[in-house]
Amino acid sequence: MLDKEKIRKYAKQIGADLCGFASMDRFASAPKEQDPRYIFPDAKTCIVLAFRIPRGYFRGIEEGTYFANYTAMGYAGINEVYGPIVLRELCCYIEDEGWEAVPVPNISFRNNAPAGVDLRKTSPKPKTLSVADDRPAPDILIDMRAAAFAAGLGEFGWSKVFLTPEFGPMQRFVALLTDFECEPDPIFEGKICDRCMSCARMCTGHAISTTESDHLCIAGHDIEYAKVDLNACGNAYRGGIPEYNPFDVNAEGLGSNWATSQAGFGLELYMRHNHALEGARGCMRECFIHLEKKGVLTHKFQNQFRKRKPWVIDRSGREDEATAAKPSDDKTLY
Repeated sequence: MLDKEKIRKYAKQIGADLCGFASMDRFASAPKEQDPRYIFPDAKTCIVLAFRIPRGYFRGIEEGTYFANYTAMGYAGINEVYGPIVLRELCCYIEDEGWEAVPVPNISFRNNAPAGVDLRKTSPKPKTLSVADDRPAPDILIDMRAAAFAAGLGEFGWSKVFLTPEFGPMQRFVALLTDFECEPDPIFEGKICDRCMSCARMCTGHAISTTESDHLCIAGHDIEYAKVDLNACGNAYRGGIPEYNPFDVNAEGLGSNWATSQAGFGLELYMRHNHALEGARGCMRECFIHLEKKGVLTHKFQNQFRKRKPWVIDRSGREDEATAAKPSDDKTLY
């Protein structure tokens, strides 16, 4: 007979690092566009799986010498490959016991409108429409951080990145909805984030406020976190700050002129790395370093992560080097 602990044990056996359970009523305050109950109205339980981001995925970016790992394996590899594979296995496990299981991977299709926006009144025409007046337009995008909180896995950090007592900020989440009903896990009542503001100080895009905050209500709990400038965040993490982007040899940022002027090897490298080139320097790396030094994380390492002074590119007097590194008209890679 299926029970919660059997599911948790199997989820970890097939590759999840953490597994939490939330009852569907904990999503009562979610906006329609993020409410998983509209995906599966008969669901009784939301199961949230966490996949840690191994510390070594950040090593190359920390040293400034190898940028592919975090984007390929720590981002897309978990969200689009590993997470969905584990989700499928868990879905089959639950459905073999006669209960329906709906996988919700951490993949954003961005087809629906922001919360509170009526798609029928927007201009230009929306990409999707609701199939009925009582339902939100597809695709519903669950806030995985909210789901992780509802499943008792941890808390929101000041940067809005989710923290667990095991891995701090270093994990990603997926969810599964099922009509199998079980007792939800208790909401996490511990304290991981101490508002040290290291995340804000080390954010290369200065996107995290130290004074202004936003709030979210989940399962009757008021969640406070920093007001985040998403445009500044997006620009920085894609490599828009030249001092933290060694592939932007001419310090032109992410403007269209620079992106379209690159050819051959230069553009190929840029396009391969641009999705997470900055390596979450403040919100994840610096946060992890702080929590590791405090000794509050349950997953321990033999050596601390930060071994050298954080790098920043000094571009003074390097004009000749940048000119020499500029790709030629020859588009042959080798």
